[in-house]
Amino acid sequence: MPSAVADAAPIFAALGDETRLRLIARLGEGRPQSITALTVGEGVTRQAITKHLRVLETAGLIRGQRQGREQRWELQADRIDAAKTWLDDISKHWDAALERLRAFVEE
Repeated sequence: MPSAVADAAPIFAALGDETRLRLIARLGEGRPQSITALTVGEGVTRQAITKHLRVLETAGLIRGQRQGREQRWELQADRIDAAKTWLDDISKHWDAALERLRAFVEE
């Protein structure tokens, strides 16, 4: 489990920011988007969006590809799935612990 924690920690750290969560949601719409498109409606500078995108990229949550003069960003769904799997495993452990507590209390 230590390697799983080390793998999951950057994902959750990257998702711990409101702006980055919104970017992930927008990229989750299914099509690659430019920094220009991602900046619209965010109320922050293009430079700030670029920094947030770099954090998400470092965590493996998104990938940028150059198309002509611009960078287009897309979601890496497998990393989102890895985070979900990790949370599901934790949930199973908690469910088992709560079941043991329930059984103990009812005896």
